[in-house]
Amino acid sequence: MIYQADSKRYERIPYKRCGRSGLNLPVVSLGLWHNFGGVDVFENGRAMLRRAFDLGITHFDLANNYGPPYGSAEENFGKIMKQDFIPYRDELIISTKAGYDMWPGPYGNWGSRKYLTASLDQSLKRMGLEYVDIFYSHRPDPETPLEETMGALANAVRQGKALYVGISNYPADRAKEASQILRDLGAPCLIHQPKYSMFERWVEDGLLDVLEEEGIGCIPFSPLAQGLLTNKYLKGIPEGSRAAKSWGFLKADQVEPAVEKVKKLNELAQQRGQSLAQMALAWIVKDPRITTVLIGASSVAQLEDNVAMTNNLDFSAAELQTIEDILKG
Repeated sequence: MIYQADSKRYERIPYKRCGRSGLNLPVVSLGLWHNFGGVDVFENGRAMLRRAFDLGITHFDLANNYGPPYGSAEENFGKIMKQDFIPYRDELIISTKAGYDMWPGPYGNWGSRKYLTASLDQSLKRMGLEYVDIFYSHRPDPETPLEETMGALANAVRQGKALYVGISNYPADRAKEASQILRDLGAPCLIHQPKYSMFERWVEDGLLDVLEEEGIGCIPFSPLAQGLLTNKYLKGIPEGSRAAKSWGFLKADQVEPAVEKVKKLNELAQQRGQSLAQMALAWIVKDPRITTVLIGASSVAQLEDNVAMTNNLDFSAAELQTIEDILKG
């Protein structure tokens, strides 16, 4: 059956200007880090992408090594693009990144011009695209001069392979330096993608100030702290959850000390008429320096639940103080 996008998709969620650029992004963006790889159910990923677009999510965020296996999220996205989204290409913001381990040897990692250039060419081929809307340096490289990494990004814009460029995981001082280099090269930094949640707030110690000064948008990833800020862990660690597994980023010793805080945050969310996840997402985008928040999803129902955070984006001063008190313990 041929996919036809919902005609009311642009009435569903708000859009925000990204920094001082001309680009508006939906207040919620969908990341393909998990659940879109070769090991996952293709039609589930396809259903989530279709539903996301119908809900007004125009921004899909990828990276070269998303999967597993590496590259498979881009390949699957490319298939879905061809099947469903070709008529809507000019309504989509598609981003990808290079900077983490992708292929063996010295040219498949970090921030050299060699790696970034080759990786972007491979990403475009996997997705069947002529260009991406945003190309990121996925992390700073301590060994490669920043001028080389930023030069590779600017060159992607000059070649027409990317419309905008961004950085991810850069601390405040490096972000400022990167921004100034990119401006001088005629390819201003559009956006920064840092890890940020109620439980991980390093961006508040200078990075958000730099982004405001430089006119750069911000798109936090892992806003739900790998699922900790959901109803999943209210009664401890369930079987099959991320924290129950021996691999991954969320460990049991992170969950146990946080459970009491999570329970109290959940009580406040219920008073606001929201799920805990919805409140945690709304809390991120309350800051005017945040353009959009990057969510992941494993099902259409979870996606819909997260996007419903837009039904209540306002906090009273008392609610914000209660959240601070809970987080401080």
